[in-house]
Amino acid sequence: MNDVIGEGGQAPGGGGLNNQVLLVDDNPTNLQVLYQALEEQGYELLIALSGEEALEIASAALPSLILLDINMPGMDGFETCRRLKADEVTRDIVVIFLSARDAVEDKIEGLRLGAVDYVSKPFQFEEVVARVNTQLELRRARVELQRMHEKADSLLLNILPGSIADRLKENERNIVDAIPEATILFCDLVGFTPLAAGLEPGEVVGLLNSIFSEMDTLAERYRLEKIKTIGDAYMLAGGVPDPMPDHARAVADFALDVIALVPSMAASAGQAVDLRIGLHSGPVVAGVIGEKKFAYDLWGDTVNTASRMESSSENGKIHVSGASKELLGERYLFESRGLLPIKGKGEMETFYLTGRAT
Repeated sequence: MNDVIGEGGQAPGGGGLNNQVLLVDDNPTNLQVLYQALEEQGYELLIALSGEEALEIASAALPSLILLDINMPGMDGFETCRRLKADEVTRDIVVIFLSARDAVEDKIEGLRLGAVDYVSKPFQFEEVVARVNTQLELRRARVELQRMHEKADSLLLNILPGSIADRLKENERNIVDAIPEATILFCDLVGFTPLAAGLEPGEVVGLLNSIFSEMDTLAERYRLEKIKTIGDAYMLAGGVPDPMPDHARAVADFALDVIALVPSMAASAGQAVDLRIGLHSGPVVAGVIGEKKFAYDLWGDTVNTASRMESSSENGKIHVSGASKELLGERYLFESRGLLPIKGKGEMETFYLTGRAT
C-alpha cells in the first residue's frame, strides 16, 4: 500500500487540529483493515511501515493522532514514541499504542513515554475507532482551552502592565507598590472639546484613536507605561511598575516627539489640534483597583503635581518641574518660567522643556 496523505494537513506547530491519522505498522494486512475502518469515519490517513518512516511523515505532515505498533524491525514503537515526544515539532501529536504485547509492564512503559492510550491486539475495530474519536475530541478541547487561555492573557496584557498581570495570574490580591522614583506625564489636546462638537461621532473617535494610537507606539518605543486616557487627556509614567534608571529622560523624549508629531497628524486630517504637556518626577503609590474591571493606577503628590504642570502649561509647550529638570540634566534645553503659583502647591520654580541639547 502506498503512503496516503490527505489534503487537510497543517504547517508545523499548527496545534494538531487537522483530520489526519498516521497508521504505523510493519504488517500491511493490519494497515489495510485499520485503513478501511478509519476511512469510513472520514479521517485522512497516512501510512508508515517503520518507525523511521513514521518520524519523517509526522514531522512533515503533523497529523493529529498516531496509531503506533511496537514490534517493528529497526526502530520499535517505544523508541519512535520517545523521539516524537522529545521533538518540539511533534511532541503534541496524540499517540495510541496498538500492539500484540499486552503485558502490564509494556502498557506502563507506553504511557510513561507519552502515549495517551494502549490497545492490545487482537482488537475490535469499533473499540479502536471509539478510542481515536475520544482522544481527538479531548485534543481539540485542550487546544481550544489553550487558545482561550492565550486570548485571556492577551486581553489582560492590553489593560495591565506585564509584571502586574503575572502577579494577578499567580492569584496575588491587593496589589499595591510604593515606587520611590518615577516620572509622570499628562497631555491634553487643547481645543478638542469645541472641535468635537462640530464633528460626527465617528470622526471624533477616529481622530482620537489615531492620535492616541501614535502615542501608544511612542510609549512602547521608550518603554513607558500608559496609565489611562480620560476624554482627550493622556497619562503615562516612566519607572512604573518596574524600576527604570532613565525614566525622566524617556518621558522627556516621548514628550518632545509627541509635541512635534501630533499637531501635524491633526493637520493632515484637516483639523487644528494643539497639545499641552506637563511632567513631574518623584515617588508614587501604584496599584490595581477593581474586582471585575481591573485598572492599574497611580496616586500621590507626584501625580497631582504632574497634573498641575499640564494645566498651567501653554499651548504647544512641555511644562516641567524643577525635580524633573534636575534629573534630565544638561542633555536637554530649558526655558525658565521663574517662580509660578501652582494650585495646591504655592510658588514653584518651573521650566519649559524646549529640546534636546546638540
